[in-house]
Amino acid sequence: MTEATPLDRTFQVVMGQLIATGRAPHYTELATALGCSADEGRDALRALLASGYPGWVYPDTDYIASFAPFSTLPTQYRISVAGQQKWYGQ
Repeated sequence: MTEATPLDRTFQVVMGQLIATGRAPHYTELATALGCSADEGRDALRALLASGYPGWVYPDTDYIASFAPFSTLPTQYRISVAGQQKWYGQ
């Protein structure tokens, strides 16, 4: 089995928190999960989004606004699982 790349690990952390909590991690939370500095966490997030993954940050920030298939901004596309509505779709 191949080892996960840094982009894979970054994706797994962001997606994992979105699924678990309904909100995206701040890059400092991402850094903690990745075991790196805050600056490296921000760089990892930027690298993932620059890779072509369909996600983006709020303008002039490093706050995740959308990370396919989820939106952190409420939309008309509500996602419910087992009666819980914690998510919005893009």
